Amino acid sequence: MAELPQDSPDPDHSGTPRAAASARPPGLDGSAPNDAPPNGTRPDSPDTGEAIDLGEVTFGDWHTHIATMSGVRFLTVARRLPALIGQAVGMAWRASPRDTVATISLSALGGVFTAFGLLATTGVLQALFSSGPTPDRVKAALPSLLLVGAAATLRTALQAGAGWAQSRLEPQVGRIAETQLYDLTSRVDLIAFDDPDFHDSLQRARSRGVSMVDTVVDSAIDVLTGLIGIAAAAGVLGILHPVLLPLLVLAVIPDAWAAVRSARMRYTTMYALMPVRRRKWILSDLMAERETAAEVRSFTMRAFLMRLYDQVADAEQEVVLRLARRQTFARVIGEALGGLGTGIVYVALGLLLAVGAVPLAVAGTAVLAIRSGQGYLSTLMYATNRLYEEGLYFTDFLDFCAEARRRQSPPRPLPAPPAFRRIAVEDVTFHYPGKEEPALDHVSVHIERGEVVALVGENGSGKTTLSKIIAGLYEPGGGRVLWDDTDLAGVPAEELRRNIAVIAQDHTRWPLTAKDNITMGLEKGAEALRASAEVAGADQVIAELPHGYRTLLDRRFKDGHEPSGGQWQRIAVARGFYRDAPLLICDEPTAALDARAEHALFERIRGHADGRTVLLITHRLASVRYADRIYVLDHGKVIEQGTHEALMALGGQYADLYSIQASAYSDRTGAPQA
Repeated sequence: MAELPQDSPDPDHSGTPRAAASARPPGLDGSAPNDAPPNGTRPDSPDTGEAIDLGEVTFGDWHTHIATMSGVRFLTVARRLPALIGQAVGMAWRASPRDTVATISLSALGGVFTAFGLLATTGVLQALFSSGPTPDRVKAALPSLLLVGAAATLRTALQAGAGWAQSRLEPQVGRIAETQLYDLTSRVDLIAFDDPDFHDSLQRARSRGVSMVDTVVDSAIDVLTGLIGIAAAAGVLGILHPVLLPLLVLAVIPDAWAAVRSARMRYTTMYALMPVRRRKWILSDLMAERETAAEVRSFTMRAFLMRLYDQVADAEQEVVLRLARRQTFARVIGEALGGLGTGIVYVALGLLLAVGAVPLAVAGTAVLAIRSGQGYLSTLMYATNRLYEEGLYFTDFLDFCAEARRRQSPPRPLPAPPAFRRIAVEDVTFHYPGKEEPALDHVSVHIERGEVVALVGENGSGKTTLSKIIAGLYEPGGGRVLWDDTDLAGVPAEELRRNIAVIAQDHTRWPLTAKDNITMGLEKGAEALRASAEVAGADQVIAELPHGYRTLLDRRFKDGHEPSGGQWQRIAVARGFYRDAPLLICDEPTAALDARAEHALFERIRGHADGRTVLLITHRLASVRYADRIYVLDHGKVIEQGTHEALMALGGQYADLYSIQASAYSDRTGAPQA
């Protein structure tokens, strides 16, 4: 395959097209700006003369495989086609066997009638080119004309049927792919989301992989349609005269060259534009996202960001315009060569006619067959390049699904215990993926029914990790967790979690109604809903909402409402109370509350804990004074345990942390804390 022109992107993929380097706007690579302001600088934007440095970030998963496509050869594409087509047809079959069979069979029959129509055309031409009066020749051609018309009508009907079946397949394939993806992402063990490799695989599958499934199926069917059409044209030529087959190859090669060359130009250019487009997308997000809107206005950054955007957009536009020019040149060359090839075909046909190798009618049919083959080749080349590129992302989707299935927990035979007298964590160890140091190092704790047990310690001590193991969200790498005599390693995790309620510090702000944010799909009646909201103090939040429990808690939607951080915290607490599980885990439940609300919430938790078991994780040690037992963790180990009074008497880390917090309150209020 011919090499690209000299103004193509650098071979080292630095992201800067050679011809664009000198004209590139200042600052795209941190270089000093030119004296004159760049084209596109807005009149009201101050040009400070400083270099622009947007930094290098990972390129979006949407174009992960452009680098692969930029150097691929067409033979490589062709070799991978059978496997891709097989995978695509398999996915289509799972979505709808009926529509899959209809699409492929009707496309094949359409090709058959294409060939039949071309062969029938020979009879028409033979009758018209024969000797005798014109009316007689037309009458003689009528039977063949009827056959040509019938073949064309049937071919059109079959192609319409195939298109209809194919259009039905697209949403069904998309639906089954999305269902498969999100079923797996919601089933896979939570620890997988802490694995960078799994996270990257998931992002590729979500960002483009799942959206490529239906287009891969479409492209695979288009490839099959193109192959069927070319086969039909080649079959007709082979029947008419074997020597006509090379003429088909001669006629289609220039178009094939132009299509492949144009595609490679596009891919290499898109790859070179990665850094520029990455910066452009970053800037567009900064100017259009809700999260940054306030600071853009507070710091009057509009003119500055627009100046950056204009400079980056100028660089992109210059390269895209150059691509259009080069692609046009390639198409012109391809069409010129195609014209030359067509001329050679006509000369060859003329020679065959001159020597009597083929009759005139056969030559006319050959011309029509060659033209038909060129049309199908155009479809085939486009679909082939498209299928290969989309197939790379489709493979990401398939690979992720296989990996997610591998990461699911195996079936567990034991039933989940509905309650417990004692929870025992025995000698548990735990490592996060890729980390050498253990997050938990031979930790043992126990919780008796009806107790309030607190986990305290500095950041990174392992408190939240331990609570997630107790909640059945993480599997310990060593040791075990028991509910009475039942080892939770043999209990289905989802069944166990129904008996545990979690109030998390990093709770999700669901874009659902206030009711759904509390019930989380669990229907226990209006009385339970109101009671849980009241005990959490969320009833006051609900009372202020315009539509009460039916209010959508997301300002991005019409009639939506956005609670404050503290209001969200109360709704999250109500969510945990509503579950009314035998074990309530509270992980920093007061992080977003003021002192008065925090005190009130802990009073409610103590009241709600009557007869229930509470595991409390908090940095605010004044809140754990009344816990039945306190475990102090440090670097994944339990270093102290006991009541508040016992730990204060011990004079260890707990006493130090408590005294530091108490002195801070004493400095503010002038009165020491108890």
